[in-house]
Amino acid sequence: MNVLLINGSPHREGCTYTALCEVAKPLNEAGIETQIFHIGAAPVGGCVGCGGCAKAGRCVFGGPPADVLPLADRADAFVFGAPVHYATAAASMLGFLHRLAWSGGQYLRHKPAAIVTSARRAGTTTALEAMEKVPQFFEMPLISSTYWPMVHGSAAEQVPLDEEGLQIMRNLGRNMAWMLKCIEAGKAAGIEPPAAERGAWTNFIR
Repeated sequence: MNVLLINGSPHREGCTYTALCEVAKPLNEAGIETQIFHIGAAPVGGCVGCGGCAKAGRCVFGGPPADVLPLADRADAFVFGAPVHYATAAASMLGFLHRLAWSGGQYLRHKPAAIVTSARRAGTTTALEAMEKVPQFFEMPLISSTYWPMVHGSAAEQVPLDEEGLQIMRNLGRNMAWMLKCIEAGKAAGIEPPAAERGAWTNFIR
């Protein structure tokens, strides 16, 4: 089994990376492989709704949302991490998530997901709420922890001082490992993901 952790911070090894590494520890201890994908420091714009990905099978604008698709295809679960910028998730991470959803939603459906945020002080809960929208759309079981999944610090070396935050990250990793093993056992017993109803598309503008 493999868990793909997305580092949505412009800093490759900053606070968000430190949190993701802590999530990965119990996953690795449970025999689950992990890989951290950094979306990079260059700005990642949002989806423009051009429909090109439906024809190309990937985001036609390239960049991280296109580069991550082979990894997303192989992943059994995801952890999406981002820092807080102006009281919500970093804009590049939101743009990445939206473009990944449009161009690679088939690689997300029914796979467990977790959300992690980091901040110097505040804005973490609104960032969590903003990032949870994509997993909810794709029927991804959302993995929780023993408190809101966030860490605090303005630099990577400060994050270890947030002992409760790191504890939350480790518990998140343990819960993710448990869920993956439950899904694996269910598949071995012949239990398949549910088929969603389709066809109803309501527009409230009359």
